[in-house]
Amino acid sequence: MWWSWRVALAAQAVPWWTARAENYTQDFTWQEAKLDNRRFFAFRHQISPYAQRMTYRPIAICGGFFCAILLSGCGNDDDMPILAGNTEQAITQGEAIYGQAKSADDAGKSARAIKLYDEVATKYPFAPNAAQARFRQAELLERQGEVEDSFDAYQKFITRFNGSGLYSTALSRQAAMAQGAAEGDVKSGFLGMRTRYSLDKTVEMLGAVRDNAPQSATAAKAQFTIAELYHSKKKPGDAIEAYRQLVRDQPQAPQAPEALYQVGMLLMQQADDGNQNQANLDRAREAFQDYLLQYPVHKRNAEARKWISTLSGRDLQRSYDIAQFYQKTGKAESAKVYYRDIIKRAPQSQTARDARARLKELGE
Repeated sequence: MWWSWRVALAAQAVPWWTARAENYTQDFTWQEAKLDNRRFFAFRHQISPYAQRMTYRPIAICGGFFCAILLSGCGNDDDMPILAGNTEQAITQGEAIYGQAKSADDAGKSARAIKLYDEVATKYPFAPNAAQARFRQAELLERQGEVEDSFDAYQKFITRFNGSGLYSTALSRQAAMAQGAAEGDVKSGFLGMRTRYSLDKTVEMLGAVRDNAPQSATAAKAQFTIAELYHSKKKPGDAIEAYRQLVRDQPQAPQAPEALYQVGMLLMQQADDGNQNQANLDRAREAFQDYLLQYPVHKRNAEARKWISTLSGRDLQRSYDIAQFYQKTGKAESAKVYYRDIIKRAPQSQTARDARARLKELGE
């Protein structure tokens, strides 16, 4: 019956509560003994063994009922595995249901097969064919175009049956589905119509692929795809963080150099859009410098050097504009500080030549 497994667990909890209560009673009487040995021993001799047992039995009974109440809200029976009271019997039941699922599968009754395969893997996870049942469920769902349900079934397989010989295949199938969702190349439903998933759902799928094998090439590809999705959806903050996460987690991945380069480009773009202009320019320059330091032979090195030069020019121009502001407002000494700094940082630049001319005007 639906409540049998809860009652069984509650019954198993009663002896534990009994032992705990007995220990509590013993501890309590020992404290009493320490206070007054004579009074304690006289009191113990007057109480019958039955009465002594009754000092803790109510506590045990209450504890058992408390366990039963808690267990009654533990969820749907359909999601719970069969308790291992009789392992052999449970395995036999699981294998019998697997046989029914296989027969339905062979007969082309996919809907019934999927349901029975799920029952085997969920309720009888220790059955010999439980892993095969979960994998076949995911496979059939994928074949029917039920991408999200299939992805979730593969995830359950990966989580529960990582020792199976089908583990690598499940990882590959799941990764292909997530990449397909990102590229909008997933066929869903009986008509084979292409379905585009929401950004959040696609990122969730790619994140699961990444977390299933964090140091794998598949994980690096999934994380890079997450960053590209955010980039394409005009979410620069999320894209920058996703690119940085790839560089942090797998700096040797093939996609890592491009990820760090894109961080610099996005920060420059944010500066151009007027989002904390100077701070983003400084961060962009640091990102390009880190890129050159970590990946000195990558194909975009020349471009990164050019952008660093451009950013330095922007910084010099900004200093020159500030110096001119101080000069025009009569703060000559403050203006001189900025003009000198420009000459020191880029003595051969056109901005430095202009700064020298301004210093002459100020009598220096």
